Amino acid sequence: MKPDKECARGLTQLEGFLLWSAEVERARRQARRFTDQLPWLTTAQREDVERVFIAERVTTARESLTRVRERAEELRAEYTGRYARLRARCVAVSAGAVGAATCLGTALTLVLR
Repeated sequence: MKPDKECARGLTQLEGFLLWSAEVERARRQARRFTDQLPWLTTAQREDVERVFIAERVTTARESLTRVRERAEELRAEYTGRYARLRARCVAVSAGAVGAATCLGTALTLVLR
């Protein structure tokens, strides 16, 4: 793999890690806000509720991201196919236009002799 591609891949992985870390931290803050609304909980209960809340939030985020990734892959495949067909059509039309112009030029040359 080329160094540029390795760097890009590493940066993409780092970005993903940072985004995921931010998502987990957001879940922790939401869990704390939630348990702050329940002042009667003991410390152990509060920790358990926060742990379950964070686990649920992280699972939901992971499922959402997985669905988004799968859809992005579907769209990439679909648009790659569309682009290939469009490119083939453009090449065919261009080749036809060049061929027609060549035939017309040849015909005019023969007629005007």
